[in-house]
Parts: sequence; structure tokens; C-alpha cells
Amino acid sequence: MKIISFGVAKEITGALFIDFDAGENPVSIAELKENLFIRYPGLKKLSMLSVAVNNEYGTNETMVTNEDEVALIPPVSGG
Repeated sequence: MKIISFGVAKEITGALFIDFDAGENPVSIAELKENLFIRYPGLKKLSMLSVAVNNEYGTNETMVTNEDEVALIPPVSGG
């Protein structure tokens, strides 16, 4: 699957786009995040990490496949 990382998540992963193979069976966002935390430990230090699947926010229970487009959306601040 193609994972797009924004903001500080992009800085942590070192890339705007990440290729991730979920295998043949769908995985939950919770499982995906755990795998990403192993690969990029800095992501785990974020106070919050939202995940969107095909342009809609997902929950930890949302299932994703290799055909999905996933976005990592870190906390943002501004004024």
C-alpha cells in the first residue's frame, strides 16, 4: 500500500511516500501503526497520530489492504 506521511511524520520517516506490504489479508489500522512504530520508532513518540484511509479518517479498527491509500497525519499546531 502507499502511505503518505505529512508534517513531523514525514520528518520521522524521511519520506513523503512509504511503501508497505500488508500481505494478502486486510490489517487493522492498529496493526499497521504497530508495524510502523517498529520501523520508525519516532512515530510512537507523537502525542497523537491520525490515519486516513482513502481520504477519510479511520479508527484503530478500520481495516486496510494493499489497494488503499493511507495518510499519516500528526498533530498540528498553528495560530
